[in-house]
Amino acid sequence: MEITAALVKDLRERTGSGMMECKKALLETRGDIEAAVEVMRKSGLAQAGKKAGRIAAEGMIVIALAPGAKQAVMVEVNCETDFVAKGDAFKQFAQDVAQVALKQQPGDVDALLALPLGEGSVNSVRQALIAKIGENIGVRRFVRLESKGLIGAYSHGARIGVLVDGEGADAELAKRIAMHIAANKPMAVAPQDVPAEVIAKEREIYSAQAAESGKPAAILEKMIEGKIKKFLAESTLLSQPYLHDAEKTVEQVLKEAHAKVLRFERFEVGEGVVRKTENFAEEVMAQVRKA
Repeated sequence: MEITAALVKDLRERTGSGMMECKKALLETRGDIEAAVEVMRKSGLAQAGKKAGRIAAEGMIVIALAPGAKQAVMVEVNCETDFVAKGDAFKQFAQDVAQVALKQQPGDVDALLALPLGEGSVNSVRQALIAKIGENIGVRRFVRLESKGLIGAYSHGARIGVLVDGEGADAELAKRIAMHIAANKPMAVAPQDVPAEVIAKEREIYSAQAAESGKPAAILEKMIEGKIKKFLAESTLLSQPYLHDAEKTVEQVLKEAHAKVLRFERFEVGEGVVRKTENFAEEVMAQVRKA
């Protein structure tokens, strides 16, 4: 695969590393940017991959909650610019899509697009909106939660949305837990819920980093285990300091309330989507050449 300047630029933005280091990592991984981030983390060149989750698309997250808070749907609808995302027509479409998803219970995005909306389907309304606004608009994903207890929901500026399936929690606590998840981005409820392959990948990275220290194997293993423990504590909900009272963990707060979190879903607009970077000067020159 050709290592383009755009690919190098994207990796530089995601890792904070120099151009030559990024190009070398991309050559080593044959242009696989995710693998390149991993390689650079192992060598300590990347800034812990902190920019790997940069938001790269516009749009909004919409939550539709059924009466009684036992069912809920969260939908991400994307567009190309923030200007369109703030427009009434786009916002109304996104709200309508969420309501359709809640009421009709489609199995996937394709099924959702085929459902009736207005005088046509969700997809035909989407296409009409594209023609009217002049931007590409897409229904990217949705998730549906059903609870025997109570679903907590929180939306932050329509850019972050969280649904929490809670047991034993009242509406206020469920919402506060959802707010915590929005702010702290846990990847799972508890350490045992973190996929084994994620832990294995982190262990591999920490092992590569520790090997550079030249310390005895027994000490290296303790260092690695310590980093894994810290990683799990920072990235799982129950172990995190509670947003509204940092003296307690989320687990302690839930125990005091005799409540549990069974599952949660967190969406952020554009996460994982790579935005094409436009160069205005190049665009003008391209138009001149065509003339």
